[in-house]
Amino acid sequence: MEINHTSDIPRVPKRILTSLLASVSAGVVPRAGAPYIAIGRQDEIAALLSDLEAVNDGGGSMRFLIGRYGSGKSFLMQLIRGYAMERDFLTADADLSPERRLYGTGGSGVATYRELMKNLASKSSPDGGALPKIIARWITVLQNDIIGTGINAEDPRFEAELNRRVSDALREMEFLVGGFDFSRVVTAYYRAYTAGDDEKRSACLRWLRGEYSTKTEARHELGISVSVIIDDENWYDFLKLWAALSHTMGYRGLVVFIDECVNLYKISHRVSRENNYEKILSMFNDTLQGRAPGLALVLGGTPQFLEDTRRGLFSYEALRSRLCDSRFALEGFKNLIGPVIRLRRLSDEELYALINRVTKLYAQNYSIKPDIITEEEMLTFLQICLERAGADTMITPREMLRDYMTVLNILMQNPNASFEEVVGSAVTLKTDAEDGEAEKSEGMPSSVETGSARKSFTIDDIEF
Repeated sequence: MEINHTSDIPRVPKRILTSLLASVSAGVVPRAGAPYIAIGRQDEIAALLSDLEAVNDGGGSMRFLIGRYGSGKSFLMQLIRGYAMERDFLTADADLSPERRLYGTGGSGVATYRELMKNLASKSSPDGGALPKIIARWITVLQNDIIGTGINAEDPRFEAELNRRVSDALREMEFLVGGFDFSRVVTAYYRAYTAGDDEKRSACLRWLRGEYSTKTEARHELGISVSVIIDDENWYDFLKLWAALSHTMGYRGLVVFIDECVNLYKISHRVSRENNYEKILSMFNDTLQGRAPGLALVLGGTPQFLEDTRRGLFSYEALRSRLCDSRFALEGFKNLIGPVIRLRRLSDEELYALINRVTKLYAQNYSIKPDIITEEEMLTFLQICLERAGADTMITPREMLRDYMTVLNILMQNPNASFEEVVGSAVTLKTDAEDGEAEKSEGMPSSVETGSARKSFTIDDIEF
């Protein structure tokens, strides 16, 4: 088929496009604009979107995205995050690190909660920091509903009716763990919001974000008695409360993305590592047994994080028995209904479509002709990447795109340079190992690997 470089690419806002290409060049997952370079992964996306429907119906879900570094775990998370916000879900995301864990002492547990609250996002606040805005929206909706009944804002009954509706909405929270204090603080925030008391409102936000270190300090600034503060031990209980409250506030649920879970695998202290795995087990049981309504959890990690029987999740028997593959899960058959989604390598056709899409976006961003690189040269670049030893299974979009962006940058900044000059050394130089492989396959046609078989293909073979 003939590929038209100038078609099928919408105009992308300059701010988003510049940030998107900068992220791709640096090997960083773009925070915005991910759908513009989304190629493949349709099955994985469909599976995760089906979880959102279950959450919308009051259920819970938990998924593990497993793949090598650069295979697209974080990219897929950002893609689903955008889809969730478009569907009126609340989202929150955080990367684990030595300072942020699921369980820990000295603030490493609640640090994850604080990061999630900082990145809490909604359709109207996609960049995070949505906590005060979602409460304000909720109060505004309640006020408009009351006005719709014929009670105007100047009517003495208006405030009493608003108080009643807020109390009724929060009463269900009181029966959940930590729900009584949670309801009291949300109520205090609502009253400070309607009264214009910024100091009290700020104190309530600090408590809801888990920023108090002592109950005494919290009581002093809030002006109400609270029996708990959000800390290392209970932060996950409050995450479930936010999920339950999201439905009350008119949202469809809360979707939480926790990436870089390999940092749990790297914990050297066995007891500390197993405490974190115990927290994962608690999350898994809660979401699948209906004890976390309105909550979807998506955790991203490497194969070592999952499968290592000495330090990974499989070293914890309760998790291994829940997450390991069934003996009937044979290689070559996909199963995206289970809790673990293993990211496959993108096919050769999908990789070609990806660099083709990036080329068009690059030309759009710099207002140049998209023939800075021809279709045949794109194909040559892909062949170079796939001819590396092990590339048939190990090549990742991150490393390929970083190299490709370098080629585009050089060609744009050096108009007299040719594609052959830029990548010539990679085309002509062969390592001894590659020469050895060539001798073994003497007589075979020049090709690109797809799966375990090698085949030749041209532009006409590419399908989008």
